[in-house]
Amino acid sequence: MSYEAYLDEVTTLITEKYDMSDDDAIRLVMRAQAAEFFVAHDDDASLRTLDRAHEDARTVFKLRDTFP
Repeated sequence: MSYEAYLDEVTTLITEKYDMSDDDAIRLVMRAQAAEFFVAHDDDASLRTLDRAHEDARTVFKLRDTFP
């Protein structure tokens, strides 16, 4: 999937798994992106899988207080 679709998938999973509003999930993913959490995903399309999106949604949510 494209990088943008991957970020959308991670955002959707965060809203579904953690009962977070769409706006809050979008802000969280944008903060993670600004902190370069997804840099490798932009460079390596093989990282953009549904299984990896589930892992990244969990990780981004757990790290939510560490992103600027």
